[in-house]
Amino acid sequence: MTRILLVEDDIIMRVTLFDRIKNNGWHVEEAKNGKEALTFLENQHYHIVISDIRMPGLNGIKLLEHIKKTSPETDVILMTAYGNVDNAVECLKKGAVDYMLKPFDMDDLIIRINRLVQLQTFRIKCASLAEHQPSNKIIGESLLHQDLLHLIAKIAVTNSTVLVNGESGTGKELVAGAIHRLSNRSNNPYIRINCGALPDHLIESELFGHEKGAFTDAHARKAGKFELADNGTLLLDEIGDLPLPLQVKLLRVLQEKELERLGGTKPIQVDVRIICATAKDLKKEVKEGRFREDLYYRLQVIPIDIPPLRKRKDDIPILSEHFLEEFSRGHNFAFYLSETAMQCLKRYDFPGNIRELRNVLERATVLASSPTINISDLPADISGFLPATDIETCTLAEAVSRAERACIMQALEQTSHNKTEAAKILGISRKNLWEKLKLYETDTMLLFQQT
Repeated sequence: MTRILLVEDDIIMRVTLFDRIKNNGWHVEEAKNGKEALTFLENQHYHIVISDIRMPGLNGIKLLEHIKKTSPETDVILMTAYGNVDNAVECLKKGAVDYMLKPFDMDDLIIRINRLVQLQTFRIKCASLAEHQPSNKIIGESLLHQDLLHLIAKIAVTNSTVLVNGESGTGKELVAGAIHRLSNRSNNPYIRINCGALPDHLIESELFGHEKGAFTDAHARKAGKFELADNGTLLLDEIGDLPLPLQVKLLRVLQEKELERLGGTKPIQVDVRIICATAKDLKKEVKEGRFREDLYYRLQVIPIDIPPLRKRKDDIPILSEHFLEEFSRGHNFAFYLSETAMQCLKRYDFPGNIRELRNVLERATVLASSPTINISDLPADISGFLPATDIETCTLAEAVSRAERACIMQALEQTSHNKTEAAKILGISRKNLWEKLKLYETDTMLLFQQT
């Protein structure tokens, strides 16, 4: 919720403004002078400060300068009954976002506050996009993929905490993003933080924010990810890497819906939907004492398990097509996978999941000498891959036969099915190659192609 501090020494004006602002649904607190306002600012973060300029003691200009030093993200509106053009210009130069002459229309003030709230929300969204720009499409056709989409649609409309489980590279961030986009919080901030990417001494400040002077480099107050995500969604990626002391603080935030900044003393209310993601087995982490059991059960109100790519290989063709379309944009032609190259991809188990598939195809588009990606353009561990089950059940003769056929097919693709050139690569005669093609019952089109 938007928090506003009203600073006005005239009691009638202060009460009038307070009532009008509060009636519009914003959280507002009032201070009767600049000195009292400093006390509020020391203990709470405000999105907007509305202050009179002429006040006893600390005036509005000095208060503005203090706010810009300690909380630069806070917007300040200054009011006065004794203003002129020069005065307005000075205020704006010092960092005020707006300047109002008394008396003014209350509706005008509400319009200006609304505009600032919208601009602040827009700034947060832009900051989030600048940090993370992944594709927001969840691609797939398999039954497992369809089940995943149905589950996302069901839980998105709730405010429940979600725990997304899945191996590295399965698309946990995409699932979390889809939940936010389909929720009633979609117009509010979506903030992400990777709990395993930051040192222990920085992650607390990133999550909960800090007050000025909380540590050596804390030169100004900073709002944490929870505050930035207020009324929106916060993704805690790699939650299994969160240090134990911070797990206690996170549990309190989830239960009480309030937090304290590092170095702060006053609770800050937040309304945030939490989505957590992890590639770790949190049950195992709990048993081994690396993850709190109470936090584990608090997080997995609604668990989502994303299947690895090896369990939904029917999605490999459509995923490959999507990635090749993406990589084709930077070239003068479109890339395609040959049938044999596609079969190789579908045989491979992809321990790195969708991320590995994307990297393989990006590499292939860079190295390919033509728009058609052949077996020779794929990494050796994929182009020469034989499923473990086949190796276990086949005889040595069958294994040799399959390996020989794979070599022949690779040579043919490398030479665009020129059997004379393929035979040279294989170190056999053209007649011998022809006989082997008939032996392995290769596609009849290969046998009758003119070379």
